[in-house]
Amino acid sequence: MTDRESLLAEELLIIRHSGEIPEIAFHGALYYLCEDPAGPRLTLQQKELALLRQQVVTRYREILLRDLRPENRDARVYRGLKRCLCNWERLGKFCARQNLEIEVALRLEIAESLRCFLRQEAEDVRAGTRQSCLNCAWGELAAFAKELGLQPESLPKDMRLLFP
Repeated sequence: MTDRESLLAEELLIIRHSGEIPEIAFHGALYYLCEDPAGPRLTLQQKELALLRQQVVTRYREILLRDLRPENRDARVYRGLKRCLCNWERLGKFCARQNLEIEVALRLEIAESLRCFLRQEAEDVRAGTRQSCLNCAWGELAAFAKELGLQPESLPKDMRLLFP
């Protein structure tokens, strides 16, 4: 592995394991690799930039799915549906700034995860095994579902019972 490949691999890893806002790590990587006087001062190729951008999308995917897994609802890592909506919006803005499209496969995966999450939440609340953990408004959730391409009939029929 060349020094260049090693430097890029390290920054890819940092972005992939960054916190809640991976585009900050992306911009940090760009600064370090290209502008930092103490950095390598590289001129990145389009292929290398694409790899860095893809890591941001991959990290957002992980964050979104974390908050759409029913088994995480009571875990310390769970941030709630409201944060999921915010992260989807952040991903969309990042992609727009980078002239990227959110891939259809990712949109479908998030949509299906949301549908399954809501179904499980509704079943659990209906059965009395838990109180609703939804921390967003009905309108926010409906707009998110619509943006993902989910039809209202694909959501649990008693969804409104989950909202205060």
